[in-house]
Amino acid sequence: MVSADAPAWARTMAEAHMSPLGRRWTHVQQVARRAEELGAVVGDDLPVLVEAAYLHDIGYAPALAKTGFHPLDGARYLRRRGHERLARLVAHHTGARVEAQLRGFDDYLDEFPYQDSPLDRALTYCDLTTGPSGQPMTVRQRVDEICERYGPDHTVSRACRACLADFERDGAEIERRLANA
Repeated sequence: MVSADAPAWARTMAEAHMSPLGRRWTHVQQVARRAEELGAVVGDDLPVLVEAAYLHDIGYAPALAKTGFHPLDGARYLRRRGHERLARLVAHHTGARVEAQLRGFDDYLDEFPYQDSPLDRALTYCDLTTGPSGQPMTVRQRVDEICERYGPDHTVSRACRACLADFERDGAEIERRLANA
């Protein structure tokens, strides 16, 4: 059972690490706001989704960046603090398992098993429908923006393109469920 103030602690932790990162912190706050809208999709797990939304990019914080792969750095930090469920969500947001493979992290799935849960899909949806400055975007627009920002041959771009069909399928399902709620 997640306490009622659970998202507040996640926001405080994220703000402490992310607010110096400017636009990235703006993005994180908007991803969390988007997550708050998905109660019809995740039900009682909404507080966990909001926590994960606040923490999904925490691995970008300079004090936490150890490998240069933010999902891994963030997930390891959260695991060390005793937040295993959040660590797994952060480890796998937005196709990170594919990017990990492309980066040569061969034991990534052993360290952080992927569950392909509604929370995994919802967190990715929130991230991919929120632009880098917090603006709303479609999944396709966001993937295009990522690929343009990183360049077509970058590992991040290659991973996002490899996952695009899944991102769009999952996004369409979430939007259908929201419309029917």
